[in-house]
Amino acid sequence: MRTNRWNAIVKSRKREAFQKQNKVTDVKIIRKIRRKIMKKKIISVLLASMMVIGLVGCGGSKETADGAKSDSGDGLIKVGIINNDPNESGYRTANDKDLKATFTKENGYDASFAYSLKNDEQITSAQKFIQDGVDYLLLSAADTAGWDSVLKDAQDAGIRVILFDRTIDADESLYEASIVSDMAKEGQTAVDWLKGQNLSEYKIIHLQGVMGSAAQQGRTGALNDAAANDGWTLVTQQTAEWNAEKAQQIVQSVIDSGESFNVIYAENDDMAKGAVAALDKANIPHGVGKDVIVMGFDCNKWALEELLNQNWNYDGQCNPFQASYIDDIIKKIEAGETISEKTIIMDEKGFDASTITQADVDQYGI
Repeated sequence: MRTNRWNAIVKSRKREAFQKQNKVTDVKIIRKIRRKIMKKKIISVLLASMMVIGLVGCGGSKETADGAKSDSGDGLIKVGIINNDPNESGYRTANDKDLKATFTKENGYDASFAYSLKNDEQITSAQKFIQDGVDYLLLSAADTAGWDSVLKDAQDAGIRVILFDRTIDADESLYEASIVSDMAKEGQTAVDWLKGQNLSEYKIIHLQGVMGSAAQQGRTGALNDAAANDGWTLVTQQTAEWNAEKAQQIVQSVIDSGESFNVIYAENDDMAKGAVAALDKANIPHGVGKDVIVMGFDCNKWALEELLNQNWNYDGQCNPFQASYIDDIIKKIEAGETISEKTIIMDEKGFDASTITQADVDQYGI
């Protein structure tokens, strides 16, 4: 009997202890949850305070009375640079290198870069730079068309736009300045040189760049006019998109077809190099006094050396060094000065294999 009562007492005490333990555990859990909630609240308050301090004290990009954005607290001018792929060509590599050497923190800039050969991707990059609140948007457009809307967005946000390398089809009020090559003049200079060769007939393989780009339009336009007005034959006219391998394939196809030609008109040096690879494979003589005239553009140093060795005949210059001009314009704007020239045309020329010198190669080769 006593044993049964004792067992009942033990069970009762164990039950009470168990309930007490559970209660303690529940309290600990509740306290733990409360501490987490309080911690989150404290963190939220601190973050909000830091954001306010950042905006008021140092980090905010604020607009001045004239709508221009002031520098960030670190004193750097924030620029977003949209360019074509640096691997597109030797010209583009030199252009990108020049920009990166100029727009540095040491020179007062916080620069971000975006690259694409596609217009829609470039426009997306421009929209992102606008959202990021850059002070200046620098643009070398893949295509001349389609820029009005995003440049208007930039203007509304107080962001100044500067074009480099290539023009676009947009109202001039949407950008501050343009530092560009006269692609139509480049094309006309090359075509005038070709006319001066006084060939008995002109049968031309025309290798075009990326369609719609200012360089392609300018270099194509002059040749099309000559073909229409002077009776020149365009054996083929295709885009190789600035690419040597694609150019080689196009020329190889013409060779395989058996159709005769005596001029390679390539809209950049890389495509001319690809064309020459196809000629060499087929043992077709090219260069000064040979069966096929070879023409390129951009004046890569290796291409000018081909002229010097008389393996090519002509190379049109396209000056990639625009960064110092852009830097000068930005510094003038920041100082409140007026920009005297809306458009700056780069000084450029064409080189003939019969007159080029080593000094030319050293001075103008990129």
